Amino acid sequence: MSSNPTRTATVHPMPFVRLELAVLTVKDATLQVLLGKRAELPYRGQWALPGGVIRIDLDDDLAAGCQRVAQERLGTRLPNLAQVAAVGGRKRDPRAPWALSIVHRCILALETLEAAPGKRLEKLAWVPADEAAADATLAFDHAKLIEAAAQATRDDFQALRFPGGLLPEWFTLGDLQSISEAVLGHALDKSSFRRRIDDAGCVEAVPGQMRTGAFRPAQLYRLVGQSGIAASA
Repeated sequence: MSSNPTRTATVHPMPFVRLELAVLTVKDATLQVLLGKRAELPYRGQWALPGGVIRIDLDDDLAAGCQRVAQERLGTRLPNLAQVAAVGGRKRDPRAPWALSIVHRCILALETLEAAPGKRLEKLAWVPADEAAADATLAFDHAKLIEAAAQATRDDFQALRFPGGLLPEWFTLGDLQSISEAVLGHALDKSSFRRRIDDAGCVEAVPGQMRTGAFRPAQLYRLVGQSGIAASA
């Protein structure tokens, strides 16, 4: 038989799909997350992660969608975005019977981010990540999303995977330990930390570059694979 029966396409409802941005930094020796105060329903007046709906007419892929949302909500682009999770289910968003959020994170130095509240946000604020993750008043299920983003970042630091956007181009091992302690939320043994750094080979000395001050000069380092001139050493 050579006949091809005509098949009727089945139409299925599609989920409401969003991108959520967990922007992290170290501020006041603590890992902090950037929250936006919502200007519109639902959850008007409550704090949430900056985010927006995927636009298939504008976004070529997830990376492009994240940068568009960052530009619209924060007035800036974000470096080194990494996907944290995709979460979905019923009752996640009152605007739809089934909602999906794809969560991305980035961590950067506070002084490098020039953000301002954009579309649908009244204001922005840095909040300690652990405090935000425990805050039941945040919109949607964003407290859980913040917890996941913070844990993924801490897992990176525990594994000595350091993001370039948070550290200056050149730094001392003391700087690296201080930032690591802020992200991880606990003190690190100096000798053990430096031994692990040596074993991992994740940083390299910058030849001929030292930081001078009140104490003895300290060797400057950079992440392996990075080069160039530090803005300030």
